[in-house]
Amino acid sequence: MSEDKLLIIAEAGVNHNGNIDLALQLVDMAADAGADIVKFQTFSADRLATGSAPKAAYQKLHTDADQTQQEMLASLELSDADHRAIVAHCEARNIEFLSTGFDVESVVYLLNLGIKRLKIPSGEITNLPYLEFIAQTNQPVIISTGMAEMDEITAAINVLTHAGKAIDDITILHCTTDYPAKPEDLNLRAVKTIRDVFGCDVGYSDHSIGPMAAIAAGAMGARVIEKHITLDTSLPGPDHAASMPPSQFADMVQALRHLSCALGTGVKQPTPIEVENRSIVRKVIVASSPIAAGEILTADHLAVKRAGSGISPMRWYEVIGTIAPRSFAPNEVIEFDG
Repeated sequence: MSEDKLLIIAEAGVNHNGNIDLALQLVDMAADAGADIVKFQTFSADRLATGSAPKAAYQKLHTDADQTQQEMLASLELSDADHRAIVAHCEARNIEFLSTGFDVESVVYLLNLGIKRLKIPSGEITNLPYLEFIAQTNQPVIISTGMAEMDEITAAINVLTHAGKAIDDITILHCTTDYPAKPEDLNLRAVKTIRDVFGCDVGYSDHSIGPMAAIAAGAMGARVIEKHITLDTSLPGPDHAASMPPSQFADMVQALRHLSCALGTGVKQPTPIEVENRSIVRKVIVASSPIAAGEILTADHLAVKRAGSGISPMRWYEVIGTIAPRSFAPNEVIEFDG
């Protein structure tokens, strides 16, 4: 990525419930919170799943249990008109539009809409022809790794790079595919492991409750944070319960912005205000008792106190044994000409 700042993605996903008005409100929520990107999902239910494909346990919990996965997906599709309305609203709100295309046809459609980057969802990490097509595009790629073993991530990255995508154009997101993901399953140290192994930008797609994991991942060096958003966690639908409502999301974005700023360069050096404060809080060598001019200074003559500028106590043994150039009163800073 070319951005120096942390990239925050508000994952609207399918939390529009197939309703364009709700989708546009999610754009507003993301923009109001200060996210960089709002992301949706682009798919055809017929191309994505067969009629016999089962639903995940969390999907059964929050949707009609008698509804098939394909039927559920069909109710969550966005039309061409929906997509264009969302893109236009993103432009009006000055937030980047992103959508995950779940098949090649969907990716082509999104490219024609002018999408700036491509997102590979966790479920497509083993989809070789899909990965090869993604690799041949000009857009940078973000790839989620939920459910994946390290060798599967390696295989996917190898497909992308061998097919033409530069590693510098790839960001790998650590992810735990569960909604909501339990704290003990997050394994946030994997963010650092992925960065060390692949040498590219890393990020974190968070499916846990609350801001803790996302902020911790940011502190561990994540360059991209993705978090599901919803207007109401009690709405029906597969992802609302594991998503973040407006006020909490805005607070998390603000915390991540402060964190990104606070991480700094990693070079340990005092700030300008610290340089000013050194003379106030650091101690110097002073006289502990009256000293006559010409006396040989001993430890009994000296003390270490805050007094402003003076000789650092780190030079203690340089001062001991020297001759007092003049008389000093108790608590007077020891100083020598030159």
